[in-house]
Amino acid sequence: TMPSIFSYQSAEVDWCEGNFERSAVIAEYYNTVNRTTLFSLFIPLNFLVLEGAGQSLFPAGIFSTYFHMTLSYVGQLLDELSILWTLAAAYSFWYPQVYFPKFIKSRKHFLWLTGITTLISTLMSFVKPALNAYALNCIAFHLLYLMWRELKKCDDKRVHRTATAMVVWWVLAISSWISDRWLCGLWQAINFPYFHSFWHILIAMSLLYCCPLVIYFDVSYEMPSFKPKIRYWPSDSWFAVVPYVALEKPYKQC
Repeated sequence: TMPSIFSYQSAEVDWCEGNFERSAVIAEYYNTVNRTTLFSLFIPLNFLVLEGAGQSLFPAGIFSTYFHMTLSYVGQLLDELSILWTLAAAYSFWYPQVYFPKFIKSRKHFLWLTGITTLISTLMSFVKPALNAYALNCIAFHLLYLMWRELKKCDDKRVHRTATAMVVWWVLAISSWISDRWLCGLWQAINFPYFHSFWHILIAMSLLYCCPLVIYFDVSYEMPSFKPKIRYWPSDSWFAVVPYVALEKPYKQC
C-alpha cells in the first residue's frame, strides 16, 4: 500500500543527517533545531530589514522546520512551495518595471503573469518533487544577473560591499547544499553529515544582505524624490553587520 503523505519519511528527499539518532520524534535533529533557532532569531531582523514584507518568510521557516522534523511528503511540498510563493511575491512587488517583458505594460499585468507562472510551477512541482529544490536554487542565478545589471549602474561603495557579502554568503551556502546532496557518503564516512544545517545558516546570512539591496533599488525606481543609503548596524567597522536602508530627506529636482 502507498504510505500516507503525512507519514514520517514519506518524502522523496532525505538529507545526509542520520534519522532519529537523537530523538524518537524528530527525524533530522540538527536540521530541525537549527532551522527553528534561525527562524526565531531572524523574526526581529525580518522586520528590521523588510518591515511587514518580512512576514512572507514566516511560512517558509515554519514549513521547513516541519519537513525536517517529519521528512513527510506533505512537509517536503509545503517547504518547497512556501519558498516558491515567497519568491513569487517578491518578484510581483519588487521586480523593477524597467525589466518587464515588452508585452507587459503595467505592474497589474506583471502580477497576472507572475501568478499564472507560479500556479503552473506549483502544479508541476507534484510531478517529480525531488527536482523541486534544484529548480528553486536555479532562480538564484536570475537574481544574481539582475543584481549585476543594477550594480553596473551604481557607484555607491556601500551597495557594492553589501552585494559582495551577499554573493560570498550565497556561494558558501550553495556549496554546502551541493556537498550535502552529492557527497553524503564522504561526510557520513567521517561522521560529519551536517552540511545542510550549514546551508540554513549561510543562506539566511545571504538573505540578510540581499533584502536591503532589493529595498535600495526599489526605492531608487519607485521613490525618486528620496535618496536611499545603505547603513550598517551596529557599526561600519564591524566584520559582521546588519545592513539596512536609510532614506535621506527629499531633495528638489530640477
